[in-house]
This record gives sequence, C-alpha cells and structure tokens, in this order.
Amino acid sequence: MKLYLIGLGKMGLNLALNMKDAGHQVIGYDVNDDVVQKAEQEGITTISNFRALETDHAQKVVWVMLPAGRITNSVLRSLVPVLSTGDIVIDGGNSNYTDSIKNAAIFAEQGIFLMDIGTSGGTYGARHGASFMVGGDLKAFRLIEPMLRDISAQDGLLYTGKSGSGHYLKVIHNAILHAELEVLGEGFDLLHASPFEYNLKDVAYNWSKSAVIRGWLMDLMYDAFSKNAKLDDVDTVIHSSSACVAAINSAMAYNIPVPTFNVALLMRQRTQNQATFTAQVINSLRKEVGGYQPQA
Repeated sequence: MKLYLIGLGKMGLNLALNMKDAGHQVIGYDVNDDVVQKAEQEGITTISNFRALETDHAQKVVWVMLPAGRITNSVLRSLVPVLSTGDIVIDGGNSNYTDSIKNAAIFAEQGIFLMDIGTSGGTYGARHGASFMVGGDLKAFRLIEPMLRDISAQDGLLYTGKSGSGHYLKVIHNAILHAELEVLGEGFDLLHASPFEYNLKDVAYNWSKSAVIRGWLMDLMYDAFSKNAKLDDVDTVIHSSSACVAAINSAMAYNIPVPTFNVALLMRQRTQNQATFTAQVINSLRKEVGGYQPQA
C-alpha cells in the first residue's frame, strides 16, 4: 500500500526516512515550505495539497504526525471527505485518547479505519526504530503490521486493542516518564548542592553501566553532562504536561491515587517562577530524547 505522511517535523521526517530505508514508498506533506524542501533533499517525494489523496483510489495509509489537539483534529476531519472506503489513517501523535475514540467513530462511518499509535523513543527512535503502541481495528492492524515491524525497535510493536487504547497507553507512559525525569532531576540536584565534589558525568556513567538504576535515561544523562558538565546553557522552565493532566483526570475517574504524577506536574508548574538545577537536568534529558524546545 502507498504510504502518505502528513507532518514532516522532527518526528515525521525521521519516520519518513526510516520508512524509506526499509523499502516503503512514502510521500510527505507539510505546510512549511522549508520543511518540505529539507524532506525532498533527503529523497522524500512530497505533495502540495490533499488532492493527490482524493485522486489516488488505491488502498492507502495516511500517517498524521502533528501536534496533538486542535491541529491534529482539524487535519483528521479534513481527511474524511478525500479518502476512500478501506483506507487506513494513523494518528501517531500524542492525541488525547478521548479524541481518538471520537475521531475513529467519525472515520468508521465512511468505512475508513483510524489507528491511534502511541510512539516512544523520541527522534532517535523515529529514525532508527521506535516503540509503537497501536489501538484500533485488528484487521486494519494486520494490514499495517509488516510496515510497523520494519520501522520499530526490536520487540517494539504492541497491538493494544480497541480505538483509544494506544493513546491511553501513551498517556500513562508519558506520565511515568515525567515522574522518572523529576526523580532524576531531584537526585542530581542534591548531588550538585552537596559538599562533595562529584563529577556528575562520571556518576551518570557509573550508574548507567552497573547500578540498579541503570537504563536509557541514565545513558542520556551521561550524554548531557558530557556536553556541558554544568548544564548552564539549559533552560530552567518546563511547561505543564498534558500527559500528567490526562493521567490524573483518569485516575480521579477510576478512584486510583497517583501522588507521584501529581507531584511531577506541580514541580513543573514551580519552574515558571523558580529556577532550579532540577529543571535543567530534566530539560537536558528532554533535549537528548528529542522532546525539548528551547524558549525564545
């Protein structure tokens, strides 16, 4: 099946290149001319509008990789009249799972499948193999499964069930990530403030190789300290987490206490008016993952 990818930003372009390297025919679209030019320079064929989707009557996959919320919902709704029965749309962003359920129902009325895919691994994963959490129709999943396996990390593909389940799983994944980032930030802030002259790069390296708390985030912590041991070029403001908000709201509905998620969210809000080394540690890790945007 022909594959269209809408949104050629950091995640989208890396996904497109991953697909291309895996032998899939991918056609990109973006409203930003500079982004389109960069994609074309990388060998990605592009289209200038959605008319190509309307005139392409073969069964196709349209992967939407855009900021969650209004932009994604608007683009998804605009796709409904230009697609054909049997086409498969993928929302690969961080959409609210309740939106995914509603959007899937709208597409289903036209015989179109909407798959909600939570994507983990940042820009590196998008380019070299990500973790995909896929919700939606099982038969549609089977059709796109070979392509997803080609671009996922080893053991990185999971079918999660009905519509909304992929994005709900990503919400909880992200809330856990934010809590882990907060813990790492606080720990290294304490080491930084202590009377001992720790080399934090060496600490991160040691922990990443042999300690019980080793893992990918600790590897990235070492990378961050290797680039700048003081992290003094890293912003101290962290914006609120929609994932934590969604997870907390869900927890309230299910009457499950999630104090760690609450604290992670509150500590992010604190950074709006208080600069801390904790925030610099967190933002340095977010930058390494690929989810950090420096403030203007």
